Amino acid sequence: MDLLTLRNLETWYGPIPAIRGVSLRVEEHAIVTLLGANGAGKTTVLKTISGAMQPQKGSIHFAGRDITRRDPDRVARLGVGHVPEGREVFPFLSVEENLKTGAFTRRDGEVGADLEMVYAYFPGLADLRRLPAGFLSGGQQQMLAIGRALMLRPRLMLLDEPSLGLSPRLVAEIAGIVERLNRERRVTILLVEQNARMALDVSDYGYVMELGRIVMEDTCERLADASDIQEFYLGMKDEGVRGRRRWKRRKTWR
Repeated sequence: MDLLTLRNLETWYGPIPAIRGVSLRVEEHAIVTLLGANGAGKTTVLKTISGAMQPQKGSIHFAGRDITRRDPDRVARLGVGHVPEGREVFPFLSVEENLKTGAFTRRDGEVGADLEMVYAYFPGLADLRRLPAGFLSGGQQQMLAIGRALMLRPRLMLLDEPSLGLSPRLVAEIAGIVERLNRERRVTILLVEQNARMALDVSDYGYVMELGRIVMEDTCERLADASDIQEFYLGMKDEGVRGRRRWKRRKTWR
């Protein structure tokens, strides 16, 4: 069953098209990744889903509802958590205050229990709960941003470049958390990631974007075996193309 469906979505920055006719679907309880170079339109897709940007054309359906052009707070109330690129924590608020902002849509009495759940996933944050978020390292801020989105109790989490700027050890830790949230909390995840190797390892299905369009899609196992993905996203080359200039090698989807 599809939890999220985009159909022929177009979003523009003024006169410049950022995404052009994007259609994709995300099955419930799956991890789906969106790959592509800088400027491909991946972040714009996530911002359009969450309501931070308004599409000019197309539709977005979440859990059977049309959420096209809805305000971000209404999209969040339906269960869509967005972890933006660059973390965007509130630097002068404490770690715990940042986490509580993620529960702004909730009216139940279980916020305290969910705080402890977040601290169980990110035990390092528990020791820092009174510290202003601006004093955290980049990896700690990324964990805080994911934890804040968890406080929403999301059905769908939009993760934008969670490994950006992190050490290989922290990248592996974040990847493990993503898998655990999907497996243990049954959170559906749409992952935007330039670290293609990590994204393909943790995801079930993938889409590749170039210049605002979807140019390739398949299971992550098949994508990882595709020659274009291996050369242009995983840095692998066949012996037969060694020595050729990279820009002379044409992608098969063009």
